Parts: sequence; structure tokens; C-alpha cells
Amino acid sequence: MLIHPHFWRRRRVALPGQDHQEIPTTSRKALAGAGFDVVEEAHPSFLFQRSVLVTGEVPRTTGYEPGFPPQQAWLGRRWEPDPLVLDDQALIVDIKDKGLLVITGCGHAGVVNICRYAQRLTRDRPVYAVLGGFHLNGPLFEPLIPHVLDDLAALSPSVVVPAHCTGWRAQHAMGARFGEAFVPNTVGTRFLL
Repeated sequence: MLIHPHFWRRRRVALPGQDHQEIPTTSRKALAGAGFDVVEEAHPSFLFQRSVLVTGEVPRTTGYEPGFPPQQAWLGRRWEPDPLVLDDQALIVDIKDKGLLVITGCGHAGVVNICRYAQRLTRDRPVYAVLGGFHLNGPLFEPLIPHVLDDLAALSPSVVVPAHCTGWRAQHAMGARFGEAFVPNTVGTRFLL
């Protein structure tokens, strides 16, 4: 199992006017007990005989994708802001004769940052498909939708599959913007690329 060193951080979400909600953490001992070999790496790494590239930390270059501002981490002896979610990684697969398949998790690094970094890591291969969470849900992120869609459209993906944390408003805007390239995602959906 390849994870970022920050994966182990104890974290919580601190929204103004609400009780802080701690995010469940995973224990290294539990993973080892389940038979996983845990490898910590913050840099890009390959899996499966170099067929899948894990991004490692994604540089925040857009200037408008904010990570997750309400997140805090227990660092030392107190809760401190931890908005960048540096352990948010993505997977990259180069599909022969098509380009990159970029699979995000929650996309806290920003879907545009992630796709641009995927291109940088692969010497500017085109983005063919992007699939996963785009983290554009809620009042903090919905104002970003037009800017994200403009920059994502500039990458010309042939397949756009937003998932869980993308939000209804962003998915609706993507459907209108990307036409047939937009593929709604549901549990059990299968993709043949």
C-alpha cells in the first residue's frame, strides 16, 4: 500500500458556528495486521510494473483551488490549520493511442492542478479522461465552478466523469459544458476506455 506520510494525521473539520467533527483515522497496525505492506512516499511512484503512476504531492499552481480550508490537523499538542491536504493523491494511466486517464480521490489538490501535474509528470501527454471527485460541492467551492470548467475544458478531455464530492451544481454545469464527454457516475458504473 503506497501512501503519503501525512495519511496518519489526526484531523478534523472546523466549520464556523458548528461543532468540530473529527475525521476517522486509519491505524498502521490495523493495515499491517490485514496483510498490507505500507510504503510511505510523498513523491511520484509507480505501481503494477510501472503501468500506474501515483502522483505523490500535487503542486498547487492554479492559485484558485484552495484545498480544504476548514481542515485542521493535530500537530504536536494542538489543532492547527491543515488546508492543503498534501496527502491527496491521484492515479495516472497512459492509455495507448488516447492519452492519460487521471483518477482522483476527493480532488482536494484541485482537479485542474491534478491534471496539469499529470501532464507534467508524463512529458505533456494529453488528458484523455478524468474520473473521480472534483471537490466542487458547497458554498466554499461552488464559486470556483466556472473557472475550473474553463481550465478543464482547455485540457480537452474526451471523457469527464465527476464523482462523489463534485456536487450537483458542478455536475450539472459539466453536463452542459462537456456534452457527450460528460458521463454521469453511479455505483456499479463500468468504464471501458
